[in-house]
Amino acid sequence: MKKTFYLFNPGILERKDNTLKFTPVSEDGEIPSPDAQSRYLPIEDISEFYVFGSLRANSSLFNFLGQKDVAVHFFDYYENYTGSFMPRDSLLSGKMLLAQTSYYQDKKKRLVIAQKFIEGAAYNMVKNLKYYDRRGKDMVDIISPIEQLSTKIKDTTSVEELMGIEGQIRQYYYEAFNLIINDFEMAGRSKQPPRNEVNALISFGNMVCYTLCLRAIHQTQLNPTISYLHKPDERRYSLALDIAEIFKPIIVDRVVFKVLNKKEIQTKHFDRKLNRCLLNTSGKKIFIKAIEDRLQETIQHRSLKRSVSYRHLVKLECYKLAKHLLSIEEYKPFKMYW
Repeated sequence: MKKTFYLFNPGILERKDNTLKFTPVSEDGEIPSPDAQSRYLPIEDISEFYVFGSLRANSSLFNFLGQKDVAVHFFDYYENYTGSFMPRDSLLSGKMLLAQTSYYQDKKKRLVIAQKFIEGAAYNMVKNLKYYDRRGKDMVDIISPIEQLSTKIKDTTSVEELMGIEGQIRQYYYEAFNLIINDFEMAGRSKQPPRNEVNALISFGNMVCYTLCLRAIHQTQLNPTISYLHKPDERRYSLALDIAEIFKPIIVDRVVFKVLNKKEIQTKHFDRKLNRCLLNTSGKKIFIKAIEDRLQETIQHRSLKRSVSYRHLVKLECYKLAKHLLSIEEYKPFKMYW
């Protein structure tokens, strides 16, 4: 199976015959020592790169990556996702594009899909809370209002009203974080910038989840710019934001709880600068490893009757949505059932 590679340090990535060569450099761009520090990466083993440090590359490299269907996702110093290099879309479909556009333009059809995304997200949030409730954390006073709000999802008459209910659900959900997490406090959701350690992990994890969904979309016939819950924007792939809503509780939040409660990530793994809290390089490596471990975990899929990884679940979600848009099969969001 192909792997995801994470580049945390500054370096030079270049094509070397039919493989890739990564050479670390210092912050000022100087190579610390000769080729002894270079690492060779077999192109056939790579699915995508996540770049968190500065990267020097040329068009020859990106031509090679495009031919081999390898994506590259870029993040800035403040851990914000800034963009992606995506290989040429080999699965373009005019029929799918027309179907996506038609569903977006029809307010009722758009709303139905948007409701499904929030339905799945809310269900998976409650599943998380029930998991910890069974382990001695009293979640009843939080689960109850979320379940009551969830019953209103199908009665919404506009995406704006739906987003309002989603906001209320998340407000209750985030209140549970202080009960679940032992040694850190969330103190409310803060995004730009994250004000504390818990928010830093959530924001960083959500961006990884977003790019995971973007890559899965790219591997189907769906167009990532046409969305249903989030408003399509000129400078973002809003369909990835839609699908990420379902998987953030399953992938990101569960990893946040794990790394903090097991003390895999501690105060020393964060940097505080200018009223913002960010993971340092050591913290990023630990958190990314935990995310990767989660993505490689498998469940017994009820419909397919076989083991499926969390990473593959995201791709399956895209296929289900595509079938709905083509009127092949009604879309039902993924819901945890264990």
